[in-house]
Amino acid sequence: MFFHFKKSPAKEVPEGLEPVLLVSICTGETTAGFRDKQTGKFTGITLIQNKSDLEEFKSLYGIHGEIPKIY
Repeated sequence: MFFHFKKSPAKEVPEGLEPVLLVSICTGETTAGFRDKQTGKFTGITLIQNKSDLEEFKSLYGIHGEIPKIY
């Protein structure tokens, strides 16, 4: 038995936030999330363990191109 799910439409990047990747200097662990443009506060959304995780995050929010990294 196969289940077919409709792909949900891409979510919009929240107003006033920009997508960024927070990368640990020590371990290299990467977290995808959003940074407030005014305060600089980072809100993590998902842990990035491989390239497919990053592509899934980008497609979920309709992000094209490179995402800047912060350390």
